[in-house]
Amino acid sequence: MQNVQHIVGADLSKKTIDLCHLLGSYTRIGNNLSGFKKMIQWLKQQQINFSELLIVMEHTGLYSLCLERFLHQHQISFTKISALAIKRSVGLARGKSDKIDAQRIAEYGYEKKAKLIAETPANKQLQRLQLLYATRDRLVKQKAALLNALEEYSNIGLSKQDPIMQAQTRIIKRFEKEIENLDLEMKNNIEQDPSLNQNYQLLQTVTGVGKVVATVILIKTQNFTRFTNTRKFACFCGIAPFENTSGTSIKGRTRVSHMADKQMKALLHMSAQCAIRYDKELREFYLRKTANGKSKMSTINIIRNKIVYRMFAVVKRQTPFLNNYLQVA
Repeated sequence: MQNVQHIVGADLSKKTIDLCHLLGSYTRIGNNLSGFKKMIQWLKQQQINFSELLIVMEHTGLYSLCLERFLHQHQISFTKISALAIKRSVGLARGKSDKIDAQRIAEYGYEKKAKLIAETPANKQLQRLQLLYATRDRLVKQKAALLNALEEYSNIGLSKQDPIMQAQTRIIKRFEKEIENLDLEMKNNIEQDPSLNQNYQLLQTVTGVGKVVATVILIKTQNFTRFTNTRKFACFCGIAPFENTSGTSIKGRTRVSHMADKQMKALLHMSAQCAIRYDKELREFYLRKTANGKSKMSTINIIRNKIVYRMFAVVKRQTPFLNNYLQVA
C-alpha cells in the first residue's frame, strides 16, 4: 500500500485486543466501544497520522466485526490476513503470548506492506446475508445430527412412539420450520440490493448451481469484488491444480492444495455431481474422460472448475448462461 508509514499488529480475542507498534509501543484494550476509544487515544499519543496507518489483524470471524465497523467510521485502514500465512512467515518459533502474537502480526505487515490491500466497507446486505447463512448452516448440521441419532435409535429397536424418538422428531420439525424462515429472510435480504439480486439470479442459470451455492458464492466473493480473477477463487476453494516437481528427482503428480475453503469446495463438489446428471456437455465430458482412464475425482475437479468459470462469466457479462452444446445455428 502507498503512503503507509505505520503498521500496527492487532491480536484479537473475544474480550481483548492486543495492539503492537514495532517502534516499541504496546497496549491491550477491551474488544468493545470503550476499548476502541482507548485505542484512538493510544494512537494519538504515538503521534500516528491516521492517513498513514494500516492495522493488520487475523481473520477471526465475529470477534473483529465491531472493530471493523469502528475503523471504517474513523477512516482508519485495516487488512485481514490468514492466520496460517502469518504463522508460516515467522519460521521456527518457540513460545507465544498475546503480546508476542501482536508483534509478529506487525512484523508480517511491515514485511508484506507493499502487497497488502486495505479492506473496503462491507455491503450491509452482504454482512446480514453472511450471518443469516451461518445460522442456517448451523441448524442444518444440528438437524442432520438428530436424524442420524433417530436412525441409530431405530436400529436398536426403539419405535416411533417412544418418547425419545418423539422428542427428537419434534425438534427436527422445528428446525425445518426455522430453516424455511431463514431461507425466506435471505431471499428478502438479497432482493433489497439490485446488484446482489441480479447476480443471484444469473448464477442460478448455470446448471448445477442452486440457491444455496449461489448464496454462498456471493458471500465468499463479496458479490464478486473480492477476487480479481477466476483462478484466484479456484485457489481459494482448493480446486486449482498445482505442479509438484523439483529438479530431476521429484516429479510428483499435479494436485490440488489441502489449504482451501472446505465449505465452498464441498458445495462445488455437489454442484459438479448435479451438473454431470443434468448437463449433457459435462456428462459426456465426464464419461469420455473416465473411459480414457482419468480418475473420477480428477474429472469431477475439472467440472468444478468449469462451473466456477461459468459463474464468473455470467456475472462478468451480466447475461444468463446459455447451453448451446451441439446446437445447430
